[in-house]
Amino acid sequence: MASTVMAQSDVIDAWCDGDREARVGSFKAVLADMVETHETGEQPLIARAMLAFRDGDLLCAEGTAFIPRDEGFQNVLTGTVVDEPPAGASAPFLNIPLRRALDPFASAVQLLTGVEAEARIRAAQRLGRSLGDVPPALIEQIYEAEENPDVVAALENVLVPALLASGEPQAQQRAIATLSQSSTRVSRRALDEFLADADETTDPAVITAAEETRASIHRIIQLSGVATVVYHGMSYGSVLFLAALGLAIVFGLMGVINLAQAEFVMLGAYTTWFVQEILRAAAPGLMEFYLFIALPFAFLAPALVGVVMEWGIVRHLYHRPLLTLLATWAVSLLLINLVRVTVGTQNLNFVTPEYLQLGFTVFGEFSVTWSRLLSIVIAGLTLVGTLIVLYRTRFGLRMRATTQHREMAACVGVSTRRTDAMAFAFGSGLAGIAGLALTSIYNINPTMGTALIIDSFIVVVVGGVGSVLGTAVAALGIGQLNAIIEPQFGAVAAKVIVLLAVIAFIQQKPNGLFPKKGRR
Repeated sequence: MASTVMAQSDVIDAWCDGDREARVGSFKAVLADMVETHETGEQPLIARAMLAFRDGDLLCAEGTAFIPRDEGFQNVLTGTVVDEPPAGASAPFLNIPLRRALDPFASAVQLLTGVEAEARIRAAQRLGRSLGDVPPALIEQIYEAEENPDVVAALENVLVPALLASGEPQAQQRAIATLSQSSTRVSRRALDEFLADADETTDPAVITAAEETRASIHRIIQLSGVATVVYHGMSYGSVLFLAALGLAIVFGLMGVINLAQAEFVMLGAYTTWFVQEILRAAAPGLMEFYLFIALPFAFLAPALVGVVMEWGIVRHLYHRPLLTLLATWAVSLLLINLVRVTVGTQNLNFVTPEYLQLGFTVFGEFSVTWSRLLSIVIAGLTLVGTLIVLYRTRFGLRMRATTQHREMAACVGVSTRRTDAMAFAFGSGLAGIAGLALTSIYNINPTMGTALIIDSFIVVVVGGVGSVLGTAVAALGIGQLNAIIEPQFGAVAAKVIVLLAVIAFIQQKPNGLFPKKGRR
């Protein structure tokens, strides 16, 4: 490839024997030529040569230069490969000022020709520390040709300050237009600094555009902040809902205060981990889908434990709330210590599937992560599924009949004993699904339920005992309240304020948002 500004042989002469001015001129020529003629594919030889020059691997000899390759040394001018460079070949001397001048050009070349996006991002970050003598117009051309959004974002941090500092109104307008597309605090800070440094030589039209763009970015940042709080509140609310839903059913149907409900959440999470480890050993190709494969097991394992617990303990203690409270607390301690002995006390490590590792930016600084979105989706699907079970199945009909009037349901042939057992299993299984949803956003260990049980009871009481919709509304409300307060006052203060708000609410509506009428 011959440079459009200077021949490639002249470039090599400048690198090997030229002074600083000649070398910097050759760097500009090579970069400009590559910007104009580069096509995606193999990295051009001259690009490799410039990177080798920066790294001290370029060898000059007999009017040409060689760079090391796996198979030997490649002649930069002819492309031929030899086993050894000519006798007397030596690397051109790079003093500190010349290295500083070369590094931005080499980074720009790597940015233009790098195959991997990560390499281009690192090159953009190095270029952002020092643009040197690289013309901003060339970086702008690279920016316009780039397609990877992560690299584009890294390039904006390089391009915008350079264009704003150029003193050219058209370039400054382009920089302001670029900032208007990102609408982040970084963009607003760049405009703040530009307007603070503006003087009488700055084009008034540019100042007006910068002020309007800054105001627009400020509005978008405020809106994205509100959206972020709402999203975080929904995420936390979905966790509370999943943890409290089974408790609402059990407490609403049988009046049983099940302090072991949070441990069923833990069992669901541990069941998910066991499924993950089995797939890792037996079918590694299915690891990306282990969450979906684990879903039925995360429901069934706690449900079976719930059936055993109801049959062996709870059914003997109906209408004896204090003993039920103590018995379920003992079961929770048993489950916690059983897991500690068999699995250990450390946090479990879960493989995050590739489709849950990242997220996307909606607008401004409002970003949605796939892992939190998954918990919201699972909560929504669980709500819909539970409503279908309660209102569209015979099992749900029996549950509602038993909840509303146990004696009358028994008189018309409903086996209230069997309904209690099935309801206990159903509520325990729902807690297991909550455990699965928490694996990607929560620390999973034997005592994870301790932080959930109190919040779960609060949600049940606020929503109305036995009300599924009330549980959902209460969970979202408490989640939003916590998301609003916590950034301002901290997690501990937020917990206290939320509890005080709940106490004040219960004073006004002791039966919750959706009280059950006629419950026995």
